[in-house]
Amino acid sequence: MVAKAARRLSRYRDIAWFFAKYGRRDLFLSEPTRDEAETFARDLESLGPTFIKLGQLLSTRADLLPKAYLDALARLQDGVEPFPFSDVERIIEEELGIRLSKAFVEFSSEPIAAASLGQVHRAVLRSGREVAVKVQRPGIREQLLDDLETLNEIAALADRFTSHRTLDARRVLDEFRRSLLAELDYQQEAQHLLTLSHQLRDFERIIVPLPIEDYTTSRVLTMDFIHGAKITAVSGVERTEFDGKALADDLFRAYLQQIVIDGVFHADPHPGNVFLTDDHRLALLDLGMVGRLDAALQERLLRLMLAIGEGRGDEAAAVAIELGERREDFDEAAMRRSIAELVARYQQASLRELSVGRVMLEMTHCGAEHGLMMSPDLAMLGKALLNLDEIGRKLAPDFDVNEAIRRNATNLMRRRVMKAASPSNLFASMLDVKEFAERLPGRVNRILDSVAGNDLRLKVEIIDRGSIIDGFQKVANRIALGLILAALIVGAAMLMRVQTNFTILGYPGLAMLLFIAAAGGGFWMAWTILAGDVRTRHH
Repeated sequence: MVAKAARRLSRYRDIAWFFAKYGRRDLFLSEPTRDEAETFARDLESLGPTFIKLGQLLSTRADLLPKAYLDALARLQDGVEPFPFSDVERIIEEELGIRLSKAFVEFSSEPIAAASLGQVHRAVLRSGREVAVKVQRPGIREQLLDDLETLNEIAALADRFTSHRTLDARRVLDEFRRSLLAELDYQQEAQHLLTLSHQLRDFERIIVPLPIEDYTTSRVLTMDFIHGAKITAVSGVERTEFDGKALADDLFRAYLQQIVIDGVFHADPHPGNVFLTDDHRLALLDLGMVGRLDAALQERLLRLMLAIGEGRGDEAAAVAIELGERREDFDEAAMRRSIAELVARYQQASLRELSVGRVMLEMTHCGAEHGLMMSPDLAMLGKALLNLDEIGRKLAPDFDVNEAIRRNATNLMRRRVMKAASPSNLFASMLDVKEFAERLPGRVNRILDSVAGNDLRLKVEIIDRGSIIDGFQKVANRIALGLILAALIVGAAMLMRVQTNFTILGYPGLAMLLFIAAAGGGFWMAWTILAGDVRTRHH
């Protein structure tokens, strides 16, 4: 207890020193010099693993920090001295419940990578399968939890150190806590590996190491060993041995699929987490952090990326405002002007300067300046795309991000429509319509009973009862037609899987005919509804 109290006091002293040095500066408003930003990053790094991770999170928050700080924090490295092999052996045996020599035929005592949360060793299972074993640093969980508790106690004081109107220390800390605790659970990371491996199964040039379930716990992660090198270590001579542009295009297309179709994406694809394998494929590593996007957010992000890529500043501003939370001092006109100017500058930039991720990060900064709190998901996605741009240009210096977005946009939109028209979604819609149709007669009877009992006399006495019945008849007819159209779409979706020699535009002919019939019926129904509304207004 005394030792813990002494450690807590030591941490308070270290944190107090940091805030004493930076707290009275206008840290969140002024644009520092590069040296000042680098010094800030180094001082944060000196506080240990918790604050290194905090710095990496802050590097995505363009709504909180000026660009110089973001760049300095983005370069934070969490590489540290490896911990002793005796601790590695002890932790593995405690977690797996068997001796190290029983679980592995070979186990390298020297780690191939060491970071603030854990380190990785090469090993060989008794089956002969070559694996990488990630072992959590001893005592790191307790240290991080203590630091989080300390930060939570002082978070309320953070607003006194800055006048920045959008800083919500507790909200940032809660986001940080969730992210950090997720990284500490290696079983979650194993699930992320399985999820992304399944999502990217159609990309032959991209691989994700699979975990070995029986050798994985919350503190030990065993997965396939990847032979290769970091993208940053690839030389110009080696680049001539493979098609870098095709690899970059596949990687970008895979991420667009993760973002727009799957809703789960690798949130930290910096060059150190992407390997070029010996057989010239790309391996995605370190999946402790993933982003998750709901369907509505996916569609808005696709619209935003297309608007940025095609230089439509007004549309980009409109979507950005939809993605944000308006504050009392929100200035919509100024926000729209800033976004339009930002997109225009982006369009005028040279190919090497183009970066959708950078524009997204700057959009969050624009939002902060004009009273709009942007979603943290947008900042995380912007940082991921910024890293992706860097990887793409290391593979192919002339890789055009804009062109890649435009080329894949049509396919992405088609897949989103097909996903929305999946049998499960259509059946759910049909069940809703069925429930509505089943309850409609009872509701109509209750309304007519109220009319007959003069309960609604003042509201309906000027309405012809025959008109009411005619109106309900039209509603019933439209519902029936809607059910038929839904059935045609469901049938067409099922027939899409049936191979046939009769095709239209490369798709099964019968399925396309059903889709055309459904589309025709839908247009006809929409036309009759609109025409009827126009006639009603004229009368």
